[in-house]
Amino acid sequence: MTSAEAMTFRTGDTPLPEIVILTHKLTRDYDMGGEVVHALRGVEIQIARNEFVAVMGPSGSGKSTLMNLVGCLDTPTAGEYWLNGQKVSDLSDDELARIRNKEIGFVFQTFNLLPRANALHNVELPLIYAGMPAKERRDKAARALEHVGLGDRMEHRPNELSGGQRQRVAIARALVNDPSILLADEPTGNLDSATGAEIMKLFEELHHSGQTIVLVTHEQDIAAHAFRQIHLRDGLVERDQKTRG
Repeated sequence: MTSAEAMTFRTGDTPLPEIVILTHKLTRDYDMGGEVVHALRGVEIQIARNEFVAVMGPSGSGKSTLMNLVGCLDTPTAGEYWLNGQKVSDLSDDELARIRNKEIGFVFQTFNLLPRANALHNVELPLIYAGMPAKERRDKAARALEHVGLGDRMEHRPNELSGGQRQRVAIARALVNDPSILLADEPTGNLDSATGAEIMKLFEELHHSGQTIVLVTHEQDIAAHAFRQIHLRDGLVERDQKTRG
């Protein structure tokens, strides 16, 4: 498969949407004390630019393994993974780290903020790793915080913010590098239902502004905000359906 084939699929002369995530027979096995666990058994997924997709499945279905592979936190046992037209399934750890910082924004259930750093510095971190000059990264981090509605909270530390505000800081940090995809792993898991609804509204706004979002959740009401749902079971895609729009 060439890079061009991975990026765009065509029917006749009509171009189909640009493919950002493509997996081909993606497989991941783990050796657990001599017993091989088949976490993924040949998953085939295509996600186009500006899609909002929820990945669902029961415990042990393979959704966490899939997200680790899509997020370049792990490598497959077999099969291929193409991200934004680049085959990343056989890259080295150092190359994967560069891809993660450039192409992927992560949002976690536990926020993962530095407790002693203010919101602005927390959002700056990916830009520091990218080697961006100080003034440029501060300006960019400030714009990201304004984008998520926290322009007046830049100097606040995490313990001075509500749970919803902390998650907004985490989302700003995930967006600051203009990633190809935003990966959100149970992003409302530590929030009450009202605050969770506010965060999901923000994800919808990001999607409408052009962001590609992949959301992992076990909650149907959270998945309902996405426009497509991929259900995994026993390491395979059980169901893949458009649910909105």
